[in-house]
Amino acid sequence: MACNVPRQVGATYKGLWTKVKKNKQHRQAGYTKKRYKGLDQAPHYTSPTLTYNYGRDYGFKTDQQVSVLTLTGRIVLPYVGYAPHVALLKNSQTLGAAKLWFDKPHKQFYLLVSIALTLPDPTPALYTRVAGVDVGQRNTAVVADVDETSEFYSGKEVLHQANHFARQRKRLQHKGTRSATRRLILLAGRERRLKQNTNHVVSKQIAATHPHSLVGLENLTDIRTRTTPRKTGRRASPKQRKANAVRSKWSFAELHSMIAYKAALNGSLTVKIDAHYTSQACPTCGHTSPDNRPHKGLLFVCQNCQYTLHADLVGARNIALRTLLIRQDWISTGLLSTTPDVSDREAEAARLKRYAELRWSSDANVTL
Repeated sequence: MACNVPRQVGATYKGLWTKVKKNKQHRQAGYTKKRYKGLDQAPHYTSPTLTYNYGRDYGFKTDQQVSVLTLTGRIVLPYVGYAPHVALLKNSQTLGAAKLWFDKPHKQFYLLVSIALTLPDPTPALYTRVAGVDVGQRNTAVVADVDETSEFYSGKEVLHQANHFARQRKRLQHKGTRSATRRLILLAGRERRLKQNTNHVVSKQIAATHPHSLVGLENLTDIRTRTTPRKTGRRASPKQRKANAVRSKWSFAELHSMIAYKAALNGSLTVKIDAHYTSQACPTCGHTSPDNRPHKGLLFVCQNCQYTLHADLVGARNIALRTLLIRQDWISTGLLSTTPDVSDREAEAARLKRYAELRWSSDANVTL
């Protein structure tokens, strides 16, 4: 246990230094003027967490019991958990390190165990379907399959509740009394848990409805820095500041990671594809223009062929088409590219040219 303490502290400082370097790059690029202050003081650990090594600090026994090491010796305790996860623990899987975590509101301890699953080597024959997932804020996710099926997962209610929690937290912080501080402790993490639970539910449904599929996800890495800089601080209006706050809380990376590992458990595979112009390109004629989305709304109207559809569904269909192209390249070359290289401008231009030749046909389904 003593050996794991410096590992945890070292990992914390590694994350802080990463944020410092990112902040320096953003200040040089003009994205922000604020200096990151995470290293001005030593990090303070408040939650009673502890890292255990399997076989040395903890182990599982019969009758659903776990043996854990404490400062006063080893103890054996019964445990309960989610039935599918408990079944994985009982099978012959590779167990890794675990973290003992204390839930302060419920006053309960949780043992978070990492399990390494052995999956078969991916081949094109294992994935008989192709789907594309478009993530957003008004719609948490929109899924389009090449067999003309589609699914919408609305994020309107979650966004409304999250904004309510943010306003409530702001009022309590401005008040600053003891009772307000106690209330803030009760509200701590409620907005985060709400979005995390929503991402869990949405990713579980997507993985369950698309087994044995090649699922395409947009490559949204550094999307906030790659988009047009917006007005911030005093230069921005209250409406712009509110919009910036909403965008900064967009948890698309968490949703992508949940879809990835849950899809793997259902026999599917996720790949990253180019996110350029997925909501501006017409899937039927290939015409790409910002005018295809009047007033940047949810209605897509192609200025060339007058094709009309929901803008998020258009994005999901374009992602599905690009995923199908990746699968075809995989079959012909035997190599699977799970993430496109966005640093090479010439390669990116060549990919966009190929994407412009893709066509979505509503008369006949795509055969694999």
